[in-house]
Amino acid sequence: MASATSTNQQHLPSYSPHTQCEIPNKQENLQDIERKPKRRSSVELNLKNFTLIRTLGTGSFGRVHLAKSNMNQRFYAIKVLRKADIVKLKQVEHTKNERAILSTVKYTFIVNLWGTFQDDANLYMVMDYVPGGELFTLMRKSIRLQEDVAKFYAAEVLLTIAYLHSQNVIYRDLKPENILLDSEGHIKITDFGFAKVVPDITWTLCGTPDYLAPEIIQSKGYGKPVDYWALGVLIFEMLSGVAPFYDDNQFKLYEKIVACKPVYPKYFSEQVIDLLKHLLTPDLSSRYGNLKNGCQDVIQHPWFQSIDFDKLAQRQVKAPYIPNVNGEGDASNFDVYDEESAPYGRPEPDPYRKYFTEF
Repeated sequence: MASATSTNQQHLPSYSPHTQCEIPNKQENLQDIERKPKRRSSVELNLKNFTLIRTLGTGSFGRVHLAKSNMNQRFYAIKVLRKADIVKLKQVEHTKNERAILSTVKYTFIVNLWGTFQDDANLYMVMDYVPGGELFTLMRKSIRLQEDVAKFYAAEVLLTIAYLHSQNVIYRDLKPENILLDSEGHIKITDFGFAKVVPDITWTLCGTPDYLAPEIIQSKGYGKPVDYWALGVLIFEMLSGVAPFYDDNQFKLYEKIVACKPVYPKYFSEQVIDLLKHLLTPDLSSRYGNLKNGCQDVIQHPWFQSIDFDKLAQRQVKAPYIPNVNGEGDASNFDVYDEESAPYGRPEPDPYRKYFTEF
């Protein structure tokens, strides 16, 4: 779920615009994501349509539940957000952005949003249930991923970033916890709480500290290249088991990110080091993904030479790891959480409904 955030908006000089590029199996061509008609369930959903089974994850203002539809008997993940906490933490716009973007985008490696609704206290987002668990869990068990395994996940993430950027969407919260694995081992990116439609630049400070690009920390105007920086961090962490600038002290972490002097382990291949040097650079005029060829500079890098991106986009490349999933509603790949004692749906005053009319 969403990471801790703060906001600090400043108007500072811009940078070279990100160049669009061809994306294998690009499923849509959205000219204006905010104006396109949204996908909606043909049925007006409410809590009575579902049986909540267990918690899959928790966050600062809600949790995600595994649920079974009482209408079609399918399993879904329902994200439940407390309206009072959203307003208190000043996350109204982020929440509305998440709904708007997920209602519009459609791509192989992004979770589908099937519908939303609300009651007096909470917002509900009904999404695909992805039973293979988080990439974070696999990384935690493996400590370090083999290079071919990390390359597979990085390639699917890369295609997803390129697709989102083609729709002028910055994701802004790439991290292993937000990458789910389906029953066949392919990724599904979830949690679009920080995603935003940004044609050029934005100034909001948000994201997960280890994955923040230098320009975000420095309160500069930033854009799509921050997702390519985060891809570099993800690749480094998958291969080494630790983020490249990790520090227990957040201020020292930020200093390390801005200084940008990562130490590459000896077991990193020359090819991946070369790619990471082109992703983990504070110089936006040198960062891959922000140059003339856009995402093609990354796709065509020698480290990805063994990946057939066209087949990958069609899910025709076998995943290197197949999660153990025993049936559609199996949740054994997720951590166990204490359940909420207070039931959802109880009548109570609802002073915040006016902020969430879209739900």
